[in-house]
Amino acid sequence: MTETDGLNNLSRQLEDASRVFQSLGGELAHVTVIPGDQASVQAAIQQVEATIDEKAALYHGNELVESMVQQLKKRYRDELIRRGRG
Repeated sequence: MTETDGLNNLSRQLEDASRVFQSLGGELAHVTVIPGDQASVQAAIQQVEATIDEKAALYHGNELVESMVQQLKKRYRDELIRRGRG
């Protein structure tokens, strides 16, 4: 692989990651959690993870996107758990 190929690959990965991030937009902000209700927290986590997976599916194999997906899932999971505590 030439240096140009490597830069083109990195550029494509960054563009893909940007598309995924932008496509998630405000969708995830509308997830409802009922404080103190563990079932609603788990349902919200599943909903968020499914949404993230759906948006990122087109970019399967893109290491940057896959890394970002894992980080986003953890961040949203932690936030939903925090919101569920009330």
